[in-house]
Amino acid sequence: MRQGTFKKFLAGLLLGLAFCPTSLWACAACTGRTDSPLAVAMNWGILTLLGVVLTVLSGVLVFFVHVIRKEETASDDASPPNPPNA
Repeated sequence: MRQGTFKKFLAGLLLGLAFCPTSLWACAACTGRTDSPLAVAMNWGILTLLGVVLTVLSGVLVFFVHVIRKEETASDDASPPNPPNA
């Protein structure tokens, strides 16, 4: 008897959620309210993550430029100034 009551309650709850307006469950980004604090915070989060990604990629680029320059100067130092003519 108790199991049947629980199933009816669960079915009624799921039915009620199915007919509930979806705009009540949406966040500020989904409803288009750009002036809400949630939208402002999300924009700051996106900008922060973009800044982190660009910083890491810039560091990788600078490292490879540094390695290439060091390799060029090392290869210039290793070659004799006047190679013998063959």
